[in-house]
Amino acid sequence: MSVVMPVVIGLICVCLLSLIPEPRRRPLNAVLVGGAGAAYLSGGGLGYGEFVLPVVMTYVAYRGLTSWTWIGAGWLLHTAWDVVHHLKGSPILPFFEHSSFGCAICDPVLALWCFAGGPSVFGWIRARRPATPAGD
Repeated sequence: MSVVMPVVIGLICVCLLSLIPEPRRRPLNAVLVGGAGAAYLSGGGLGYGEFVLPVVMTYVAYRGLTSWTWIGAGWLLHTAWDVVHHLKGSPILPFFEHSSFGCAICDPVLALWCFAGGPSVFGWIRARRPATPAGD
């Protein structure tokens, strides 16, 4: 269950983000990945090292304004930070010990979607549904 739920949460996030129409979907995702870079600032447990990821993610988010690949890379960078925190730092949610581990599972789901170009999941499903004849 500790792996299944983060994947499900990632898929739910992808579905919710798919509801945002283009051309606003990519810039919003860039802002989200930039904000994810600051998730551990309020007590991550790595001291001054906590300032590294927000700086890097700010650049990645800026590049992500025009590129889904950069946004996907940002989610993978956040995944690496989640792993570091799971092993050495404080969890992303202080009241949930394994939250950084869960985030490290969830983030690659978002990254894969971004590397695919952030398509609308619902549009993809509609495109694959067989056409029904008129009158049925």
